[in-house]
Amino acid sequence: MTTTGHLHQLTPDDLESIAAEFDALREEIRAGLGERDAAYIGRLIAAQRGLEAGGRGLLLLSRFSPALLGGTVLLTVAKILENMEIGHNVMHGQWDWMGDPQINSMVWEWDAVSTARSWKHAHNYQHHTYTNVVGKDRDLGYSAMRVDPAQPWHPVYLAQPIYGILLAMGFEWGIAIYDMELDAVRRGDKSRADARAEVMAFARKAARQLTKDYVAFPLLSGRSARRTLLANLVATIVRNVWVHTIVFMGHIPDGAVTFTDQQLENESRGGWYVRQLLGSCNLEGRSFFHLMTGNLSFQIEHHLFPDLPSNRYAEIAPRVRAVCERYGLPYSSGRLGRQYLSVARKVLRLSFPGGKPKVGSAPVERAQPRALEPAAAQRRHRPSTAEEGFRSIVAFAPH
Repeated sequence: MTTTGHLHQLTPDDLESIAAEFDALREEIRAGLGERDAAYIGRLIAAQRGLEAGGRGLLLLSRFSPALLGGTVLLTVAKILENMEIGHNVMHGQWDWMGDPQINSMVWEWDAVSTARSWKHAHNYQHHTYTNVVGKDRDLGYSAMRVDPAQPWHPVYLAQPIYGILLAMGFEWGIAIYDMELDAVRRGDKSRADARAEVMAFARKAARQLTKDYVAFPLLSGRSARRTLLANLVATIVRNVWVHTIVFMGHIPDGAVTFTDQQLENESRGGWYVRQLLGSCNLEGRSFFHLMTGNLSFQIEHHLFPDLPSNRYAEIAPRVRAVCERYGLPYSSGRLGRQYLSVARKVLRLSFPGGKPKVGSAPVERAQPRALEPAAAQRRHRPSTAEEGFRSIVAFAPH
């Protein structure tokens, strides 16, 4: 992560002005939402369902290699679109303004083993509230990965370059278990009854997903059941790896800044906006690439305006960049290959003890405001997040 080297001093008046500009931008976009936006999400959902139906239809004939290949590709694309551009964004409430009874964050359930309720609490509340705050943002490495020098080292991290690959392949399962936060039972922050209810809801959801992809549709293929099952498995793994890749590119590449929980004290609205901006990184690419990332390639804009429809992020981005230029703030953005390499280097380096933030340009003359100091500058001793993360799967065991 970055040091304060390239950050500029922001006065309280600056923060207030930044908040006013971003608030005004948000209200402007919301006021302009209408038929064009509703048509976009309607067409996208129809297209995604068509791709899934086409893919599953071809896989009924999976004994023929062209049908097997075509069906696998279509199903993979459909699963990615459903998770990224549709499920993630609908559950953020981006389309609630339409008043549609189905395309609504309160009722939408996505094509993944995690339940919408657990995911929305872990992601929409915890992650978006405490973005890149070490020890509070549970999405920062998901407790299983050391991705910032401020995270205490544990010997288990020596294996993170290896188990990180396994995590990517089974990402939906890792997220589902982790988001239930079963380790909170040990801490006394969650009752055993609530944990039991979450586990049962997860078990029911996972059973439906497993039955759909690995029992029902393969059986419909008759003698080609094994080939169809394999195709479903491949489509799911590719989707998981893609989602994992895009998610990890959002807050971990060089250029992203982390913070300490003390820095949240008396944080102003402008300070919140700046923290979201400094803690996020964008990905550059063409329209189809942005679509397949769920427009999370505009991670900065998504964190500034998580409830605005994702199809508007591309037009918002130049205006956000302009605000950054006016106030001397960095706007971290890069191609997927470059960002991926920076994350890979970080994961490898931080699997060992130590590690230092990357040094930016020369420090500013005036003292950096407390709200903008990176977490690495204020290291704290706390229980290993690795131990907490790995204990979460057994926290529900009887004592």
